[in-house]
Amino acid sequence: MTRYVVKTRADSAALKRAAVAIEQSAWNALGYLNFTRAHFEHYDELLERYADFQICLVDEATGYPVAIGCCVPFYCPDPEKLPAEGWDWIVDSAGRAENPPNMLGGLGISVPQVHRSKGLARLVIKAMRDKAEAAGFQGVVIPVRPTSKAKHPDVPMAEYLRWTDDKGRTYDPWLRSHLAAGGRIVGQATRSMVVEEPVSFWETWTGRTFEQSGEYAIDGALTKVCVDLERGIGLYEEPNVWFQYKIAENA
Repeated sequence: MTRYVVKTRADSAALKRAAVAIEQSAWNALGYLNFTRAHFEHYDELLERYADFQICLVDEATGYPVAIGCCVPFYCPDPEKLPAEGWDWIVDSAGRAENPPNMLGGLGISVPQVHRSKGLARLVIKAMRDKAEAAGFQGVVIPVRPTSKAKHPDVPMAEYLRWTDDKGRTYDPWLRSHLAAGGRIVGQATRSMVVEEPVSFWETWTGRTFEQSGEYAIDGALTKVCVDLERGIGLYEEPNVWFQYKIAENA
């Protein structure tokens, strides 16, 4: 039986390199998300500053990570009333550090394809909750990216959240995973990650030419990119779903 141990990027340079490789591989197809202002200004520095919060779920037999989770301490005024700005808001708040942190913000969970469907993401979420509890925080909030929403970019998130599968469960598999792990939906982050770049950026990324203004679906995006040729700008506002995880004593 495979045994896993929770470590962090702070434990060794080798673990840090492995974690970076896993994250880059998992998100490579969605690399345009690296171009939010918050990501550019704070993300890499935050992972260094809070290396002991960057979770590596390690296969005890091989010593190599099979899943990673990125999270940062930040100040959250009210975990029941979270803003439309999700991922970017957490990163901005953690980067500014204007108030002592009281919450752990989850920024992403990456599991290589070969290790998926083994319940590893749930172990990473548990590790985040354990980290929050050990730090004396109120819990964990995560702007979750519904994986199957990319197949339905025209469907509003509010409608998508009402969908169920043939067993009556929440339709989206990643949302189901978070619900099964004890998370609770507390709202929508309608502008979780905002990428505003020149039209040429989007043309290079998509390998196509935008000949008129309008909304365009692109691979992997949860909603459409709004192209404005007069301004020469393409705007992508990614919607996520806010989940809250309370620590054991507050659950």
